[in-house]
Amino acid sequence: MMLLIRYFEEQVRSLSQGGLVPGLVHLCAGQEATNAGTCMHLRKDDYIASHHRGHGHCLAKGARPHLLMAEILGRQTGYCGGRSGSMHIFDRENGNLGTNGIVGGGIPLAAGAALSAKARGTEQIAVAYFGDGALNQGLVPECMNMAAIWSLPVVFVCENNGFGEFTATEDVTAGQSLLSRGQVYDIPSVEVDGMDVLAVSAAFVEARDRARRGGGPSFLLCNTYRFGGHHAGDRQDYKSEEDARLWRDRDPIPKLAMHLKAAEIASPAVLQDIEASVEEEIQAAVQFAKASPAPESLDLRVQLHG
Repeated sequence: MMLLIRYFEEQVRSLSQGGLVPGLVHLCAGQEATNAGTCMHLRKDDYIASHHRGHGHCLAKGARPHLLMAEILGRQTGYCGGRSGSMHIFDRENGNLGTNGIVGGGIPLAAGAALSAKARGTEQIAVAYFGDGALNQGLVPECMNMAAIWSLPVVFVCENNGFGEFTATEDVTAGQSLLSRGQVYDIPSVEVDGMDVLAVSAAFVEARDRARRGGGPSFLLCNTYRFGGHHAGDRQDYKSEEDARLWRDRDPIPKLAMHLKAAEIASPAVLQDIEASVEEEIQAAVQFAKASPAPESLDLRVQLHG
């Protein structure tokens, strides 16, 4: 899954640079461990609500690459008929309440879904994904407070990549500990190495099980890094080259590959086969999207009234 997300994002970057993607796109290359390490433990009917850097969440929750690629390219065959673009992708079948162009905008969606699940007694849970920049939005404490009071089955997952757009987190965020954002509401809060999919997986399973058995919300602070800029065209002049190199040395994909080989879980040949299969799938998704037609006015009318 991490390879699928990485290859997908690399193709989106290339297509964006080629002028085939309408508007800006925000890529999650480098953050695959938080995407895969959480969504892999969800049921299909569990909910997620994402943010503007959400392609990885969509894929990890079950989105089909060719339909997702078509949506990002604004094609009729995409998940939302080519009308949503990258930042408003909605996938009802897989419980994906949407990527979101509003900073922190997915948090109340996830909290609301968790309230619904609790009221209906379905044992579903919801996951709210947001970046470190969203921690300074007022809806974070509001939703955490309600989730704690009502013991909602929701997991708050902060993907702390160190930057809010072009500004370092420490320059705009007060307080010595970001974990205190959850701790002040007595929400179990854990700081996780977001570049290690096994660490993310272990922490998330505990949070998921707590939510599933009625134990209320959890807060995971996953420290990670985006290898690209805020958007695909960002030159990243605000980043230290040395810091970027150190973070790239912690790339979650080769890190897991080394573990699988050392533990004799997968041979180099098996890993190469996986990579070749993923590359073929993503290339097919690109070709499907390119060959798909753009939406027409009648399509919009059908979607509105159909």
